[in-house]
Amino acid sequence: MDLHLRGKRVLITGASKGIGAAAAEAFAEEGSHLHLAARNAEALELLARRLRDAHEVEVTVHAVDLRRPDDLAALAESAGKVDILVNNAGDIPGGSLETVDEATWRHAWDLKVFGYINLTRLIYARMKRRGHGVIINDIGSAGERFDANYIVGSAGNAALMAFTRALGGSSLNDNIRVVGINPGPVATDRVLALSRRQALARFGDENRYREILAGLPLGRPAKPREIADMMAFLASERSGYTSGVIITIDGGLCAGGGR
Repeated sequence: MDLHLRGKRVLITGASKGIGAAAAEAFAEEGSHLHLAARNAEALELLARRLRDAHEVEVTVHAVDLRRPDDLAALAESAGKVDILVNNAGDIPGGSLETVDEATWRHAWDLKVFGYINLTRLIYARMKRRGHGVIINDIGSAGERFDANYIVGSAGNAALMAFTRALGGSSLNDNIRVVGINPGPVATDRVLALSRRQALARFGDENRYREILAGLPLGRPAKPREIADMMAFLASERSGYTSGVIITIDGGLCAGGGR
């Protein structure tokens, strides 16, 4: 399916690995030109080189710390005329109210919550002046399926869901669409590391992590491209009447699924 994204300019944060890197691949396959942002410059350069060679698209790398307001402003300025923004960066830790202190909580939200909000503010203003744009927030199903042992993520994701719906509910007045995706468990380094820790705690052997994953729908987490392909579709005009909504991709877990 041709999504008519050829030549579009896409800014993706947290693009060095996982869902962000998969999104970069999906948009590059559609012929979009990319701005990739993350802290790991080496990983970004390796990805950029591969995408340029494979898909003959322009790829610009931005090694930035999205917790820093100056870095956010510089990113928005250097990315220029962005048609599509994918907010994806985040590394919220697990833990309960008792175990996560204020400094850790604020540090996590500076990237995932305020990082999304502040970069959206900068890019939205530029899109509004140009008269079009799409903003996709990669949030997470913990904002729907609350977990007291992931309380920082559940609260942050719920806030970003509300932010996405509130902004996307009126953004079509500016010819801008704002949507969100709530992935459940995805086969990223972070989820695999978490599964290993759970296996160690439950079985005393981290190499039994596949037994943890076997309890998921289809006996596996989602593939990063299953999230990224939805991002590409939502960014396209084939989804041109979609705004202010959250698409959950979790194999039915939030609907009571799983084994």
